[in-house]
Amino acid sequence: MFIISKSFYSLKNYTPIELVKLSKSEKDARMRIRILAISCFLECHNRAQVARQLKVSRRSVNEWVKNYLNTGIDGLKANMNSTNANKLDDQQKQALYQYIDELSRSRQGGRLTGIDIQSYIEQQFGIHYHLNHVYKILKSIGLSWITSRSRHPKQSLEAQAEFKKTHF
Repeated sequence: MFIISKSFYSLKNYTPIELVKLSKSEKDARMRIRILAISCFLECHNRAQVARQLKVSRRSVNEWVKNYLNTGIDGLKANMNSTNANKLDDQQKQALYQYIDELSRSRQGGRLTGIDIQSYIEQQFGIHYHLNHVYKILKSIGLSWITSRSRHPKQSLEAQAEFKKTHF
């Protein structure tokens, strides 16, 4: 008995020529390469040859073909990996904002570096971010990295006024 799977029908949805036409209308360059890979695969059925022809890894071609056979053309679309998703939820972002705001207004100075914020996130929330991503998170919660001159905790306004009177 011969059983025809759904993946067999998804192969028949597009001919290689139709896939080439579809790739020409695609705006996303990565998606265009994936569609061309499937088109070449349908013509020659050799994944290694397709990889050499498109100058991509054979592993990528294998993955694209597998996705196409399982879910059709929609399987070629790039989907966000859970590792790339934003790991801090809104409550954690609010806590981070409050921490930075309180520390910047405190009497002990308030000078923070990106490394300080990175280590705080790792200690409080157990999430490790690259330093560049820490700055992106700060931007997303409405903080800029432009800082004012920090104040020394023992700074005295009276002493400054006296200094200005005697020296200027």
